[in-house]
Amino acid sequence: MRSIRTVAVLTLSSLALAACGSGESSSGARDFVRVVGSSTLYPFATAVAENAAKSAGIKSPVVESTGTGAGMKLFCAGLGAQHPDIENASRRMKKSEYEDCAKNGVKDIIEIQVGLDGIAFAEGTNGPDMKLTPVDVYKALAANPFGKPNTAKTWADVNPALPAIPIMVYGPPSTSGTRDALAELILTKGCESDPAMKALKDTDKDAHKKVCTGVREDGAYVDAGENDNLIVQKIAENPKAIGVFGFSYLEENTTKLKGIPMSGVMPTYESIVDFSYPGARPLYIYVKAGHLNAIKGLKEYVAEWAKSWGPDGVLKAKGMVIAPEDVRTKNADVAAKLTLMDPSVLK
Repeated sequence: MRSIRTVAVLTLSSLALAACGSGESSSGARDFVRVVGSSTLYPFATAVAENAAKSAGIKSPVVESTGTGAGMKLFCAGLGAQHPDIENASRRMKKSEYEDCAKNGVKDIIEIQVGLDGIAFAEGTNGPDMKLTPVDVYKALAANPFGKPNTAKTWADVNPALPAIPIMVYGPPSTSGTRDALAELILTKGCESDPAMKALKDTDKDAHKKVCTGVREDGAYVDAGENDNLIVQKIAENPKAIGVFGFSYLEENTTKLKGIPMSGVMPTYESIVDFSYPGARPLYIYVKAGHLNAIKGLKEYVAEWAKSWGPDGVLKAKGMVIAPEDVRTKNADVAAKLTLMDPSVLK
């Protein structure tokens, strides 16, 4: 359950913010919103920023694509104009990340779910029509599948029903929320198909994480950085390659790419909404309550998100999978009341 606390006028936070400004104005406080985080959310956050600048008359927020993990570090580094106001996240904030935030004085945070996405696996339109499962992906990409060194060279080595072509997967870096979701939703699920690996979680969490989510570094998995468009380009050019990225990039490139079914379910708008697709995930923004009264345009930018995520909103037009109505209503209330997150719900 979320905390029912609502942000009041944070006088002390505002004074502290002004005191440790970035030098971008005479008062030390910024006059524009700064956003960091997920590459998946980047095009959506940019669209909301453009609309907020037009409708609310604020300076256009500056949105940076840093990846969810790297963005969390920037977001949690402290209060003040030199620190970002919002973190875009393609997964939920971790308990350890909140603890880092709190150590640096960032204790009051607003969590807003802005939509849905899926970790899409795709190939070029001239690809071999791959059909994968979480177990296949785990055996192909894990550094030590089921605790043994990975010797698989081709997809047929992983599963005889798959083509005998080299394993080559372009995907996000370790700092990306998409990579975290890949680990949680696909790799771990494949790993825990072995009862011994599932039991390992109860006896040695660190060992479980290493064996279930560690990705091989011998060239079978190619870290493409925080650039999903580069992944699209690489797999469009190579019919034997597979790409992993946010669903919106697949939807935007259907003339070049085709989705790969996971456990028999294609990545589609409908399968993500009903969570029948194994890679479905929620998308979030995290807002510093301590910046609300000191950073011009921050409240307006947050309000613009709620205006944008409906069935006829700009986010759907941009390719985001909109959340069910009850989720949208709940989070619109959070955005309107600026209700603080209850950190006890984090894992």
